[in-house]
Amino acid sequence: MAQKRILIVDDEKLVRWALTQKCAEFGYQTMEAENGEEAIRALHSDSADAVLLDVHLPDLSGIEVLEKLKQAGETRSVIMMTADPQLDDVKAALRLGAYDFVSKPINFEELSVTLQNALEAGALRTEVESLRGEVRRRAGYHDVIGVSRKITELMKFVYKVAASEATTILIQGESGTGKDLVAKAIHYHSARAERPFVAINCSAIPETLMEAELFGHEKGAFTDAKAMKKGLFEVADGGTLFLDEIGELSPLLQAKLLRVLEDQVIRRVGGVRDIQVDVRVIAASNRDLEREVREGRFRQDLFYRLAIIAIYLPSLRERKDDIAPLIEFFVAHYNRKFRKQVQGISEETRRLLMNYDWPGNVRELKNALERAMILEEGNLLKPDDLPFSVASGRSGAVSPDNIMAIPADNQPAPGKRRLPPLSIPEGGTSLEDVEHALVELALQQSHGNQIKAAKLLNISRDALRYKMKKFGLSHTEEEEPAAPAGS
Repeated sequence: MAQKRILIVDDEKLVRWALTQKCAEFGYQTMEAENGEEAIRALHSDSADAVLLDVHLPDLSGIEVLEKLKQAGETRSVIMMTADPQLDDVKAALRLGAYDFVSKPINFEELSVTLQNALEAGALRTEVESLRGEVRRRAGYHDVIGVSRKITELMKFVYKVAASEATTILIQGESGTGKDLVAKAIHYHSARAERPFVAINCSAIPETLMEAELFGHEKGAFTDAKAMKKGLFEVADGGTLFLDEIGELSPLLQAKLLRVLEDQVIRRVGGVRDIQVDVRVIAASNRDLEREVREGRFRQDLFYRLAIIAIYLPSLRERKDDIAPLIEFFVAHYNRKFRKQVQGISEETRRLLMNYDWPGNVRELKNALERAMILEEGNLLKPDDLPFSVASGRSGAVSPDNIMAIPADNQPAPGKRRLPPLSIPEGGTSLEDVEHALVELALQQSHGNQIKAAKLLNISRDALRYKMKKFGLSHTEEEEPAAPAGS
């Protein structure tokens, strides 16, 4: 095992000599610096596992050196040394991340134990960071894959935003473009990375429950509220709250959310006490929120508050240079997941994937490759492994026009299933494409009324919303025509 290295920073040569001798006895290698600037240069150009740093130096104070090291991202264990420990110095050093203090004249037995503990803490910290990095890699939060100019510039901006103090960020883009991945990238590249990342899909929670979900509730606030429950804002305190499909929030909740964003204060349902929170809110929508504002469906003041930092994700068809690296990434991913050894894709398969429009964006590409990896038993993915819409080069090979209307007044009797007449394209189709088309048709016939559409399909409204999200459908309910007078 390599010897640990200690940097000794002190302006007195005799002190440096004595510490060097003792550290050698303890089994450590040493480096020396006689002032703060020399110490900083030494740490930037060479490696040390711990630092013995005198508080009083001729150019910079030990506290100033420690502060500069922290600003540079140094994480090595620092032990401060001083003949006159002042409480303010101790507080400042500990706040800046110093591991411990030792007093002069130095008790070398005490120093030996302190150094050993500091080095063990540093090694543990390195191991934790390594494991945390592996978890993040496996979670894929940073896997915004791409080599195109658009995605490269986008991610530079994302990392800049992550490092900023911005507390509200809006991400817009088509369904499947990776808004959730960008939100995670912002969180995990920020100073909030050690705090919670909490995500909620605003279209998946019934309106009646959303307020309690976001802000929590007190015991007895409503039926079944048998105990106090923290809301997601409290759970995410110090970290990031990701509000996906923000456009689905009701006007009342939009107003309450605006107050929280302005004041960083929440109040639980049924509560009388304001609770201070520190949360970065990242909102996302596949709708054009500016148009939603113009048409009166989204609050203008909330939109402007969210859009202080606005990020737009390009569709996959706008960055086709990224399809090849995405294919490589997903094939490797599913090789690990399915324990396969697929080496790549055939030239014909590559041509089909590159020429397809990908209306479902990266999510659709991911799903297509997952399907292909499940089906393929050889070394190369072939066109037959791809979904029909991709293999045929026709996005949405089954559309609502291919399926006859579902009679609204002709539902099957209880216990019986009645299938509407269907028309299958000559080249065939997939069940997923048929389901997509049926959901879209039901929404069209019901003028976007999700309750009626769910009844037409004989599924729950929550199931319909899940399928709408799955297929990237975001129909807005239309007002039904008024009944004629006298009817």
